[in-house]
This record gives sequence, structure tokens and C-alpha cells, in this order.
Amino acid sequence: MSKNLDELNQQYANLYQQWQLVVMQKEQFVMQLNEVENALNEISKAKEEDDIYKIAGTIMIKKDKREVEKELKELKETLELRVKTLEKQEKNLREKLAEMQKKIVKVQGGAG
Repeated sequence: MSKNLDELNQQYANLYQQWQLVVMQKEQFVMQLNEVENALNEISKAKEEDDIYKIAGTIMIKKDKREVEKELKELKETLELRVKTLEKQEKNLREKLAEMQKKIVKVQGGAG
């Protein structure tokens, strides 16, 4: 019985680590998404003739406003998709963790 409990506890620990990783990745993408949205907001305030600069490595390059705006919108779409995917994974893992926790409690109850 304790071998089964040990296996369940190990599976739970592994699932929990996966869940933590997904949560951290999602948070990183949400932060990037916020940065992109802020940049798009700032660009929308700029006039067509205003200079727009984009960071490329250690230098800043002057770029066309429309081009930068297009790149940022595409990046925003990609990040939104990644966040949605990670939210689904997070929910799925949370459900699996809850199921696993019930199994552990059941096995512990049977052992006690």
C-alpha cells in the first residue's frame, strides 16, 4: 500500500512541477504581451512623420511607423495565442492535480 502511495506522491510532484512551469511561462508571455500593448499604444500617439526606433541587439534602428506597428500587431497575436494555449494547459494540469489529490487521500484513508 505504501509503495502505491509513494508512486502517487511522485506523480503528484511531477504534475505540480509541470503546472508551475506552465504558470511561469504564461506569466512571462503576459508580461511580454503587456509590453507590446504599451508599445502599440505609444505608437498610436505618434504622428506619421515622427521618428520611430526599434531596438535590435545593442543598437536602435530607425524604422517606418507602419512597419513597426504591423510587427507589433503580429507579435501581439502570437503572444495572445500562446497565453490562451498555456491557460488551457494550466487548467488541465490543475484538474489532474485535483484528481491526483483525491486518489492520494483515498489511498491514505485505506491505509489508516
